[in-house]
Amino acid sequence: MKFFVVTMSHPDGPGWVKHVMPHVEYLNGLIAAGKLRASGPVVGSALRAGLLIFTVEDRAELDALIAADPFAVEGLIEELIVTEWNPLFGAFAADAEPYVASVSQ
Repeated sequence: MKFFVVTMSHPDGPGWVKHVMPHVEYLNGLIAAGKLRASGPVVGSALRAGLLIFTVEDRAELDALIAADPFAVEGLIEELIVTEWNPLFGAFAADAEPYVASVSQ
């Protein structure tokens, strides 16, 4: 399984208000399925934004999950930043991929 950290920014306004609860319900389903490990709002962002930590097979699965999010379906994702991540230390370390440091010569 691969970890991906996603930052998702949204425009403010009636579209966000109308679709925030379906978005939250969708995220709760991803948590129940073991695909979303943590999520929450980004504090101090210029736009409404959330940070999400996913555990999925690959980028294609992640892209499909994001595309099915009600905010994506309704065109309410203004900016999406996706970073693959290997959590060697801390709360997710037990699920990290083995890491071997390379030394340049």
